[in-house]
Amino acid sequence: MMGLCMALGGLVSSPALAAESTTAKPAVATVLKAAAQPAIKAKAAQKKVIATELPPELASDEQRGAAERVYYGEYQCEFKQTVYIKPSEQHPAYVDLRFAKSSYLMKPVLSSTGAIRLEDVKGQTLMVQIASKSMLLNVKAGNRLVDDCVGDGHRAEIQATRQRIALEAEQSSLSNSISASAKPAP
Repeated sequence: MMGLCMALGGLVSSPALAAESTTAKPAVATVLKAAAQPAIKAKAAQKKVIATELPPELASDEQRGAAERVYYGEYQCEFKQTVYIKPSEQHPAYVDLRFAKSSYLMKPVLSSTGAIRLEDVKGQTLMVQIASKSMLLNVKAGNRLVDDCVGDGHRAEIQATRQRIALEAEQSSLSNSISASAKPAP
């Protein structure tokens, strides 16, 4: 307290006033703490603004290649839910994803299995795209947000797969009938 008195320029000089000032210490501390709160909150808000305003890293060649393989457009999902995916207008080779009332900036990544992962730049969500469907996951909570999402790209891939299987079955059947007819009769 004596340091406070000295800091106040010797305004408290008598012992009686010094005694009064010790009872005022909690009030002074409260006032000082209250005065510091807006500055602390402003600094925390500034950190949040800086973190959200930073642009994502520039896209690599691998990321650009993965972005070309993303199925863009509207996806129809389970429980009549919809996901919208489009190329980001602000960040080349990134994807804007919208689901429900949320929007995410996603980074396309090609996995070793051939699936495309759309990774939220904030690390909150992940969309996995395989040939037959996509699913959106909340990686923080560890659960699926929506599953069985199918867009035009999926439908085209499913149709191409069906045609390929039918053609292979037809060729196999034709090959078997040719082999059977080529065998000499006993």
